[in-house]
Amino acid sequence: MIIVLVMTLAGAVGGGVATAQAEGGRPSLDRQLLFYNHSYGVLDRETADAIEHSDYLRDFANFQVRTTTGTGGRTWTGRYLMGRETYLELFGVGDIPGQDGTLGSAGLGLSTERAGDLATVTERLKDEGVADPVSFLQTRDFGDGVPVPWFDAILTTEEYDAFGAWAMEYRPEYFADPRGKTEPASFPGDVGRERYLSDDYRTHLMRDVTSVRLAVTEGDLADTVPLLRAGGFTVRTVAGGGVVAERGGTTIRFDAVTRDQAGLRQIDLSLNRPVKDRHVERIGSSDLVVGPGSHAVWKFAENGTE
Repeated sequence: MIIVLVMTLAGAVGGGVATAQAEGGRPSLDRQLLFYNHSYGVLDRETADAIEHSDYLRDFANFQVRTTTGTGGRTWTGRYLMGRETYLELFGVGDIPGQDGTLGSAGLGLSTERAGDLATVTERLKDEGVADPVSFLQTRDFGDGVPVPWFDAILTTEEYDAFGAWAMEYRPEYFADPRGKTEPASFPGDVGRERYLSDDYRTHLMRDVTSVRLAVTEGDLADTVPLLRAGGFTVRTVAGGGVVAERGGTTIRFDAVTRDQAGLRQIDLSLNRPVKDRHVERIGSSDLVVGPGSHAVWKFAENGTE
């Protein structure tokens, strides 16, 4: 949701980011610095409304519908499925302002677990051909008109077709603010995902996002690969020009497509406990298949169409 917001917060990026390519077999940097935090997709209105009003999802996951106010007073309304360390953010057309609110738009947030690692990622990006990453601060207003610093973030570019990825690091001010309802640090410098998210997932079936599949344009993919590499992911090419990024607990697959085919395609989820039977929940134009076992798969139609 943050890509359109950053356009007013930072200057243009130079450098040849769009020419970066994934190379099969190229080793990633040793220490993992970035981890899958969340991804979002903009769906057709029928599917978004079905998700918002689904009784099944409220039982299946720590499910929320909320409007968030960020930097500069900009707002977005999303449907959230929150896990232990990861979550999913779903929108309908127009729920995010500007270009990000169009059908098939999507995004990916990668976050650090230790304070200071975002600075290291920024330095690593230079070795990946990104001379001047876009940096910005996102704030959050809880509705009382008193914004708090939320997270620092970086992008490889401000130019994109329908997808953007960013690296982020939660701010200590946010963890110190009781309105955020976060958990105490587990170690010095803990800015991790588990601390940020609540433990309410324990009373539901969904635990975490284990895999995500996104259809993106070649240009958007090329701009994303340097960030993945700088974060420590192993990136390999797959048939059709896409890539798969692994390490860190969540597998991220990108299919290279034209803009009209772009969008969130599939989410794989782990469960808190195994289920005996297979359950299929039709939600708008999407299908959530739960079980058997400790796994669920949520498939979305291309650009929200049959």
